Amino acid sequence: MAATQNKMTVTQLTILTAVNMIGSGIILLPAKLAQVGTISIFSWLITAGGSLALAYAFARCGMLSRKPGGMGGYAEYAFGKAGNYMANYTYGLSLVIANVAIAITAVGYGTVLFGATLTPLQTGLWTIVLLILTTVANFGGAQITGRIGAVTVWGVIIPVVIVSLLGWFWFSGSTWAAAWNPHNLEFLPAVGGSISITLWAFLGLESACANADAVENPERDVPIAVLGGTIAAAIIYISSTNVIAGMIPNAELAASNAPFGLAFATMFNPFIGSIVTALMVIACIGSLLGWQFTVAQVFKSSADVGYFLPIFGKATKTGTPIVCMLILLVAQVALALMTISPELTSQFQKVVDLAVVTNLVPYVMSMAALITIQKISGVPAGKALVTNIVAMIATAYSFYALISSGQQALMLGGLSVFLGWTLFGFVSARFYRMEVEAHVKDPGKSLQA
Repeated sequence: MAATQNKMTVTQLTILTAVNMIGSGIILLPAKLAQVGTISIFSWLITAGGSLALAYAFARCGMLSRKPGGMGGYAEYAFGKAGNYMANYTYGLSLVIANVAIAITAVGYGTVLFGATLTPLQTGLWTIVLLILTTVANFGGAQITGRIGAVTVWGVIIPVVIVSLLGWFWFSGSTWAAAWNPHNLEFLPAVGGSISITLWAFLGLESACANADAVENPERDVPIAVLGGTIAAAIIYISSTNVIAGMIPNAELAASNAPFGLAFATMFNPFIGSIVTALMVIACIGSLLGWQFTVAQVFKSSADVGYFLPIFGKATKTGTPIVCMLILLVAQVALALMTISPELTSQFQKVVDLAVVTNLVPYVMSMAALITIQKISGVPAGKALVTNIVAMIATAYSFYALISSGQQALMLGGLSVFLGWTLFGFVSARFYRMEVEAHVKDPGKSLQA
């Protein structure tokens, strides 16, 4: 009875799912979308639909998979150990890249807060400084930094929700309409131009089913919570970005490095706007503190089971993978320097596009694996067909998002995947030996080529 009383209701799990999805990824989006125009509402609707399909498919993967490791475990059903490795590698890489985007966001809001004007090089250098500081802060472990992130994220969530609910009192239909398509783009290029940036806000939906053990009836409640949480996040995203687009003239919004701070300054006064801007800077730094450690743990965990090079698994007595952190920091510094752009939002866009491309690799692999997972789990043909159709819709959306991310992101993402296969050559012998040993014990098992 006590165990049942400690379980979450489906409503609580839905709220938790939505809260986990809404984070620092949203706070530069109003400015980026303003550069496309309010026609980007179609991008939101397409991405919301694709994200719902992905969320439902991931919920089914989580319910049926008997392999640990999240997306890596899902991919292993269809692609073997190499698939598990590639899903973990690309997912970990996407998190490394995403942290650079979070740091750029913090720098953007910081320039507005302190009234600074930075050159492109200075923006890149401050981004690097922030990455270094948040990495070094984790050398003692994540006991403190993890808690900081759990608290500071509300500095994003609360203002975004307030704008979504109250911002309509300052909304002007004529301002919104005037921002429809400022560059007079064709419909498809205009919509495609903001697909990757809208998907960026939903990244992390794959972890929404991680709390399956926390509800009474996971078979029923987890899909409901995942879909409900995704819908709630979509409503907040679409509402907040569009209400701001109808509150602030397009040219002013598109040029802003702190659009939510600008929105609160418009709604109330500049002082309130500065408070919100400060809260969002703190939230980004708090988020970055937590994610820098989390990303290192992802690489360490994969190294511990043999997927990554052993150097990523080296840790101090307290379990902190400092060497791994330093290697990832070098990669982040290189990316921050590579993407320096005339405008901060342009640098943000380049990093986000690459993060989206690398994150979509394990997404597509998981969708393909779901077909095999259902067969192995003995799911009835009718129910499996419905889920497979949803997974194929999610896959089609994923390919559309890949194409919409641009040639540079696709090229760098492709090179990253090829690099990943090269690195796998250094560790794959371990898995071959395991298969040989299994074959010796059970000659009926065939070796994979």
